[in-house]
Amino acid sequence: MGKKDKSKKKGKGAEKTAAKTEKKVSNKLKKELEALGEDDIESIVAQIEKEEQQRVKVTESVIEPPSRRLNFTFIAHPLKDELILYGGEFDNGQKTFVYNDLFFYNISTSTWTVVKAPAGPPPRCGHQMVATSSNKGELWLFGGEFSSPTQSQFYHYRDLWVYHLANKQWEKINAPNGPSARSGHRMICQKKQLFVFGGFYDNLRDYKYYNDLHIFDMETYKWHKIEATGSLPSPRSGCCLTPLPDGKILLYGGYSKEKLKKDVDKGHTYTDSFCLTPDKNDTSGLKWKWSQIKIGGLHISPRCQIYLFIENDTSGLKWKWSQIKIGGLHISPRCSMPMTTAPNNVALCFGGVFDVEDDEETLAGKFFNDTYSLDLEKLVWRSVLPSGKRDKDTKARRRKKEEGNDNIEEDVENPIDLEQSMEQTTISDDGVFKVSLGPSQTNQAVGSSQGDTSAPSDIFVPSPRMNSGLAVKHGTLYLYGGMFEDGDKQITLNDFYSFDMKKMDEWKTIIADDRKQEWLGSDSESEENSEGSEEEEESGDEAMDTD
Repeated sequence: MGKKDKSKKKGKGAEKTAAKTEKKVSNKLKKELEALGEDDIESIVAQIEKEEQQRVKVTESVIEPPSRRLNFTFIAHPLKDELILYGGEFDNGQKTFVYNDLFFYNISTSTWTVVKAPAGPPPRCGHQMVATSSNKGELWLFGGEFSSPTQSQFYHYRDLWVYHLANKQWEKINAPNGPSARSGHRMICQKKQLFVFGGFYDNLRDYKYYNDLHIFDMETYKWHKIEATGSLPSPRSGCCLTPLPDGKILLYGGYSKEKLKKDVDKGHTYTDSFCLTPDKNDTSGLKWKWSQIKIGGLHISPRCQIYLFIENDTSGLKWKWSQIKIGGLHISPRCSMPMTTAPNNVALCFGGVFDVEDDEETLAGKFFNDTYSLDLEKLVWRSVLPSGKRDKDTKARRRKKEEGNDNIEEDVENPIDLEQSMEQTTISDDGVFKVSLGPSQTNQAVGSSQGDTSAPSDIFVPSPRMNSGLAVKHGTLYLYGGMFEDGDKQITLNDFYSFDMKKMDEWKTIIADDRKQEWLGSDSESEENSEGSEEEEESGDEAMDTD
C-alpha cells in the first residue's frame, strides 16, 4: 500500500475548520438580523430582482429632480441632448437607502424623466456605467453593492447588464469568467471593449482590494482576464481611469486600506499614475476569424476560387503596465474625485476627499471643490479657473497700461504674482469647446464645516464634495450631488450646476442646495462632538466610502 497523503489530509482538516468557523459566524449573524428585524441580504436582493422580472411594461414620468444621493453614475446620452443618472445611495444617520432608478435630464427643457423598464437590475451604488452609440444607443452596467437599511449587511454584485435605449429594455448578460463581485471599481469603453479595473469587496468581517484587469468584448459577449506584465498598480478603488487617444489607458490615484490590528485600519491615498499599453508587436495572443464577404465591381464567372477576408480579434493581445509621471500642476492627494472625458482629448475632474488620521481610530475628511483638466495627449494637469468678474478687471488693467497709465494701485504685495493669477491660456478652441487654463492654482482643502470654497469670493464655485456626478455635453460641464461631512454628519447633496467651457465665466446653478437635510444620528455622536475639541468636531469616526 502507498503512503497516505498527509498534506491532503491536513488540507481537508483546515477546510473543515474554516467551514465550521463560517457556520458559527453565519449563525451569529442570523441571530443579530432577527434582533434587527432584517432578512438575509441575499434573500432581499433575490426578492427585488424577482419583482423587477415581473414588470411587464415601460413607464415614463416627468418628475421633480432626483433625491439626494452619492455613489451613482452620471453620464451623457450618446445620441440625444440629455444626461443620464442611475442608482446611488442615501444615508440619514439611521437608515440607508439604495436606488435603481434611471433618470434622463433633458438639457433643452430642464426636465427630469424617470424610466421604469421591465426586468431591470436590483438597486446598487458604487457601480460603473458607460454609454455607447452602438445599436441605436446602449448603457452598460457592471457591479456595485447593496446594503441593508441598518448597514449590518453588504452584498456585492458581479453582474453585467445592458440597457437598450431605443426600445427601453434591460438585458442581463450571462457571460462566464467575469470579474469577482466588487464595488468602487472603474470601467471604461475602448474600441468595442469594456475594461474593468480594481475595486474592493467588504462583508464587514473582512475586506479585499483588487488590481486585476478584465476585458469584455461587446461583439462576442465574452470576458477575458488580462494577465498584464510590467509595473502593476497596487490594489485600489476610487481611482481615475480614462482611455487615451493612442489606444492606451491611463490610471491615476485611488484608495485602499490595510488592517493594522483588530478594529483598526490604515487608509492609503495614492497619487501615482500608470499607463496600460497593448503590445501590438506580439501577435501570439491575437485571435483570427474568417468572414465571407461580397466583392463588388465586375462579375467573374464561376471558378474554383473563394474570396475571404481575414480580420483579427484583439481581445487576446498582451498588455503591459508602466508607471509614469503626469506633468503640469501638482494635485494634492485625494480620492473619490470623478473624472469625465471631453472634446479635444481632455479629461476633467472635480473635488474629492483626503482622509487625515488624527489617531488610529479617528479620521477627518478634507474635501475639495477645485476643477482640473488633464491633457490626454501631453499628459499634463492644469487647473480650470473660472474668469467671472476677474476677467473684466484684468481687461481694465491691461487697457490702462496700454494707454500709458502706469500709476495703477496694486492691491497685492507682488504685482507679478497678480498678473500670473489673472493670465489664462487657451490651449484648444474648436468653436464649441474652449479650454482656458490658468498656469497654477493653490490647492485648498476646505472642511465642510467651514462652508468655504477654494475659489475667490467674487466667483461662485459649487461647495466641496466627494463622489459627485460629472458629465460633459456640448462643451458644458455638469455637476450633480455627492457628499461631504460636517463633524459626524454625512450631508448628501442633490444640487445641480453647469459650467460653460467655452465662455469660462463661472458656474451656473440649475438646482440650488437648500442645506436642509435631516440627520438622524444617535445622541451619543452629538455628545462626543460637544465634549471634544473643535478639531474632533470636524472629524468622522469612520473611514470615507471611497467608491
